[in-house]
Amino acid sequence: MTKGIVFFDLDNTLLNADTKLDNEVADAMSQLRQNGIVPVISSGRNIFEIQTIMDKAGIDTVVSANGSYVINHGQPIYESKITDEQIERFSKIATEHGNSFVVLNDQTSRLNKFTQMAQNAFDNVNSPVPTVDANFYKTNPIYMMIILTDSEDDFYRQTFENDFTFYRNTPFSMDVVAQGGSKKVGIKKLLELPEYSGVPTYAFGDGNNDIAMLEAVDHPVAMGNALPHVKPYAEFVTTNNTNHGIVNGLKHFKLI
Repeated sequence: MTKGIVFFDLDNTLLNADTKLDNEVADAMSQLRQNGIVPVISSGRNIFEIQTIMDKAGIDTVVSANGSYVINHGQPIYESKITDEQIERFSKIATEHGNSFVVLNDQTSRLNKFTQMAQNAFDNVNSPVPTVDANFYKTNPIYMMIILTDSEDDFYRQTFENDFTFYRNTPFSMDVVAQGGSKKVGIKKLLELPEYSGVPTYAFGDGNNDIAMLEAVDHPVAMGNALPHVKPYAEFVTTNNTNHGIVNGLKHFKLI
């Protein structure tokens, strides 16, 4: 019987400064499961990017792509696709502004053209720059994009206000999902399943795309290193992700 469910952001939350999973955090995930609590990854990252983390953490339920692709026990239960027509309009505007972008699904990602901003963005999250293929979206489903820019936030939000929701998650990039998409949406889809009916919900996060997640649960937790404007959404602020923040937060709620 499920006694609770805990949603974890990855970067600067579940992961350390090197975007790796510390052993004490992996052990905490095991303790949660032993206590009847289901640990869930809730991330802007996509499934293919985090398989090693999932394996080490023993987690097979994920709200990925900022809520646009959700799996429960390894099986897809929800997807929100970006249309070819939307991508073509987005590509035209991005090209006019000298910006490259990435399209992603649960299996892989592709870059439309290489730029230094792309290199900066993927270096920032310790990930390789995707392969270039400007036509990938024409034959594959797309659940998320990443626009590679260190500014122009308002321009993109205003230009595509009826198409997309944007989340700036690095100094060099913004995540792009279908309009209204969020971790909250993905979490709600997961919680509609009978096995999670009525169970207490918790979430740990630090960034802009975590605000909706914190609003979606009974007990929201902000990391000590969370952005200042994120912390007011939390019931409890734990220590930094690099200072036992996950373990301390779970102990605070007596989950481990």
